[in-house]
Amino acid sequence: MCSVSELSVPVPWGEIRGKVWGPDHGRPVLCLHGWADNCGTFSTLIPLLPRECRYVAVDFPGHGQSSHRPPGVFYAFPAYVADVRRVVEALQWTKFSIIGHSMGDALYPEMVDVVVLLDAFGFVPTKEIFKVMRQGMDELLQFEQKAEQTQRVYTYEKAVERLLAANPTLSLQSVHILLERGLAQVEGGFVFSRDLRINFKNIARTTLEQCLEMQKKIQCVSLPLSLSLSLRQHTVVTVPGDHHVHLNNPEVVAPLVSDFLQSDVLTLQLPA
Repeated sequence: MCSVSELSVPVPWGEIRGKVWGPDHGRPVLCLHGWADNCGTFSTLIPLLPRECRYVAVDFPGHGQSSHRPPGVFYAFPAYVADVRRVVEALQWTKFSIIGHSMGDALYPEMVDVVVLLDAFGFVPTKEIFKVMRQGMDELLQFEQKAEQTQRVYTYEKAVERLLAANPTLSLQSVHILLERGLAQVEGGFVFSRDLRINFKNIARTTLEQCLEMQKKIQCVSLPLSLSLSLRQHTVVTVPGDHHVHLNNPEVVAPLVSDFLQSDVLTLQLPA
């Protein structure tokens, strides 16, 4: 795999940052990390994938090195889909594949040809929608009412300990990789770069009926990779490991993803 470069996409409140691998005109693959992670989660996997692809992994707003959302703004799932659209339009991609999750494909099925799901939750319906929405709003309002928003400053070693404690599925090497983009240096040490507001309840909830409707709109081929998962009309592969197996042990996941990309992506013809 060729060298890695940095990506910066201007957005109304700052920038969305990320990393890029592969040739300029390679097959477009967008890599989307999970909650509270950053695009470093793909740093060990992508170098093992087909070199014919152009891999772009982004830090979602409020994560990694991307700008935090403006004051008073919620972190809601539909907003992340809009963020994906901003990145894709900046890259001038009309058709691309996703490694990560499939929410964007459900809303814009004409743009996504293939989805690879790495131990993804999928669509999770909420029974007590209004209760959860109220909790999320209360959390944000209480946060805003605090006189001063200060983040705890850590030594690097203490930051490693905290991330390990919060994510027991991570190896020590994986922790160091995520902290490359997950820490910001300040006077006296380091602070976690992610926005504290991402920890609040997501106020954009979906009912079971809405989840089923979004699933029906997925038109592309998908490869769910999971510890235990069963889906119809899709290729499902179970691998040994844990939630961060793609980062901790990429050699387990890479052959499966590579075969899938070779057979279902690189054989497709891009639109003119």
